[in-house]
This record gives sequence, structure tokens and C-alpha cells, in this order.
Amino acid sequence: MNPLQFCREHCAVYLSLEFDFSMLSLARASLRQCAGRGRLRAESTAERSVSLDSMPSEVLLKIFCNLDAVTLLCTGCVNRRFYHLANDNFLWIRIYSAAFSPKRSNWKVNSVEKTAGSVNVLSVKDKEAGYWKREYIAKQRARVRAALAQVLKPVNPYTGLPVKTKEAVRISGLGWVIILKEKNGKEHIMEHIDLSINDSSVTIMWYGKTWPRLATLSTLDLYGVTPVFMDQSKTPSKNGPRWHSLIAKYNLSNLTESTMIGGDRLLRIFCLCPGLLVGLWKREEELAFVMASLHFHQLVEKSTLGSATVPYELPPHIPLLDDNPEYGLHGYQLHIDMHSGGIFYLCGTFRNLFTKKGYIEDGYVKIVVISFKNNTEHLPLIGKVGLSWRTDIFDGCIKSCSIMDITLLDEYGKPFWCFSSPVCMRALGPSDGPSFLGQTSCVDYVDSEGKVHVELVWIKETEEYFIVSLVLYLRIAKINRWFGTAY
Repeated sequence: MNPLQFCREHCAVYLSLEFDFSMLSLARASLRQCAGRGRLRAESTAERSVSLDSMPSEVLLKIFCNLDAVTLLCTGCVNRRFYHLANDNFLWIRIYSAAFSPKRSNWKVNSVEKTAGSVNVLSVKDKEAGYWKREYIAKQRARVRAALAQVLKPVNPYTGLPVKTKEAVRISGLGWVIILKEKNGKEHIMEHIDLSINDSSVTIMWYGKTWPRLATLSTLDLYGVTPVFMDQSKTPSKNGPRWHSLIAKYNLSNLTESTMIGGDRLLRIFCLCPGLLVGLWKREEELAFVMASLHFHQLVEKSTLGSATVPYELPPHIPLLDDNPEYGLHGYQLHIDMHSGGIFYLCGTFRNLFTKKGYIEDGYVKIVVISFKNNTEHLPLIGKVGLSWRTDIFDGCIKSCSIMDITLLDEYGKPFWCFSSPVCMRALGPSDGPSFLGQTSCVDYVDSEGKVHVELVWIKETEEYFIVSLVLYLRIAKINRWFGTAY
């Protein structure tokens, strides 16, 4: 195998573009494996083999001149020497000039070599090693951001969310990984196995037979990953450098009774905010699966525009001022879904929601969506509620659990509060109503921006749940920041 073939076929590592060298051992192993096969062939043919690493730097640089950007990035992850050589500004200014030099149709265009040579003296020697690599990557990432911004620009006036989120996920090659970190610093990167796209959220699953022991783990980090260089004319490939965008960090010491939301005969499930579900085998108390629920609002931005260490920060919201004495307390619109495994138990839209200053209490304002006293507002849940799960060996359904998606729009149709999270129904006791009413249950969700409280009654005759109360509690601090008010 010649050097070019090796670089292209055996150095497809995953980078975070701060450059994460946790994959160096894999690249070195591939190099040793390739070299070993070469030695066997050389011995059998009585030919002398030459190691890539033993070649003079001048020869390696000449070889690297023939590599494209993706292969050159991957080559830099083989070892420390290759990293420094692959950072050479003369290599990268050729690639940069070929990609971004101005094209003039009526003028004679210089060759890449001449273009690069003309700027070498001024732009290479006075720059630190790796400067033009960083410039090239930054400009390519800017292209990706611009392309995705165009795709996400059309907004559905009904939901307030981008119309083409699914298309943006597809063309960007967006995927998700979790990194399990042991207490000794060792990391385990897990690629997602299953992916389902719902009406306003995406559900991602990880499972397998090679989970590390839970007792050795400290944290779980959720990342969005995309190819560094997006080519819309080609299907995105996982083989190559990828950008890691941190979405959330979770402390696995929080897998306690207080975060457990349900279970069946095989496992128990735990919910960690925001939107993470962890399944543990009952018998071994080890990881069975991990599930993440991500809302469509800012999904692509959070999954592509953060860095390996810092999550994407939402742009500051500029309030639209109004002299209405109850500005920010009316005109809300709510979309709520409850679902699991592609089955929807509830899809509801509620318009013209409002509240009053008198409903402000303990830092929250109360918005009644479904009133217990108004029977005409009560809604049924369709089907038997349960949260579907699967691994490579077993699958099942945990009763009374599901995924809840909330999209709350302000009076201008802008997303005000959005989340997707696992929830469960908890029994409150027998109903005080007529005999045909069974047990009452509730569903509760809390985060830093608000709370949701749902009350349900089991109807014995029809064997279905009815929502008899749905109340939102919005943080006053959030309302004041959003509308520029001072409640």
C-alpha cells in the first residue's frame, strides 16, 4: 500500500477542531498494522521496505503536497511528527488559494502553484505554523454556517419552528455521539444507533454490548458531530475529520432514586435534565441504553455551532417594548405532543392563552391551558401510554412513561419556551368524582424557565386517560428578560 492510499483509507479519525488527540492510538494502530503487512510482503519477495516515519521531512512534505484537506488533517493525527509536518503553512496556503482565490473569467488565471507562490513570501514566513490551516478551516466552517442558515430560514407560522430542519440534518451529515468519561480520565465514544425524527423533536438511542462499568464512570457528554467540510453534491461521510459541538454535560452520580421515573421487569430508567434518559439493568446495575430527546428549536445550531468544550450560546433576545400594562402576559400559543416509538398519545394546540398579574406567585406566573372545571376542554390520551426501549438483545415498553414536547410561542409567534423530555405519570389516588372515574395521576416537568403540571383521570368504561387539567408556570424572570418588563 502506497503512502497516499494509507493516508486516505486508514487515517479517518474524528476531530473536534481544537484537535482532540484521543484517537491517536487508533491511527497509530492502523499505521503499525499497515506497516506490518508491508514487512511481510517485503520479506516474502526479498524486497526492502521503507517506513514512512523514517523518511526525511523533505520527502514527506513532498508527499503531503499531493493530499487534499481532509486527508492532510487525518495524516496530522498519526503521530507528533506528522502533526507538525501537516501544519506546514506552505501546504495549507496551496489548499487555501485553490479554494478561495478570486476567479476572474476575463483574466488569465494563474495556476495554484503560482498563486500560492505569490503570497508565500508575505503570508507564510511571518505566520506561526498552522495559521493557514486554521484560516482554511474557519472559512470552510463559515460556508457551512451560511448554507445551514439559508436552509433554516423559512419558518412555519403555525409552529414557529424552521420548516426544513430534517433537510438541514440530512445535508449537513449531522449525527450525535455521547462520550462516557471514567474517573481516571479515560473516554469512551459511542456513536448513535437509532434515530427517529418526530413532529417537533428528535429522539436518539445508544446501546451495545461494550458499555464500560457504571461504577468507573463519572460524566456523560452529549455532542453533535458534523463533517468539517460539507459538500452538498455528495452524501456526507463519517470517514474524515468531524466537528464536535458540545450540547450538554451530565453527572452520572445523579442516577439516584430521585431521578428514577419508571421501570419494568428488566430495567429501571432515570431522567437527567435536559432530556436524557438512562436505562440500567436491574440485575447488574449496569448501563443498558441511553436515549436523548432534543427539541427542534435551535437544534441544528446547538449541534453544529458549539465547540468541543463550550456549548453554542443563543443570540441575545432584544425585547420589543410595549406600554400595555399587562404586556407579556397574553397572546401565548402552545403546541404539546406526548409520544414514544413513533406513536403519538397526544397532539394538541392551544391559542390565545393569557394570565394576569394576580396569578404571579413565588416567582412564577400561572397559565391555565385546560381547566379542571370546564369539561369541554378535557382531552383523551390515545392508546396505551408507554415508553418504548430497545437494546441489541431485548426490547420493551415501560408503562405510564412517554416523551413530552412543549413549544410555547409568544404573541409574535416566536419560540418562548421549548423542551423535549421523558416524563412519567405518577398516581395521586382514587378520584373523588363519580364511580366510573378511576385513579387520578399527574405528570410534572420542571426546568430553569418554567414548570408543567398535568392531571389525568382514568376512565374505567373506555379504559383511557383523560387530561382534566393542564397548567403552565412561567418564571417571571424569564418573562421580564424576554419582554423588557418589570413584574
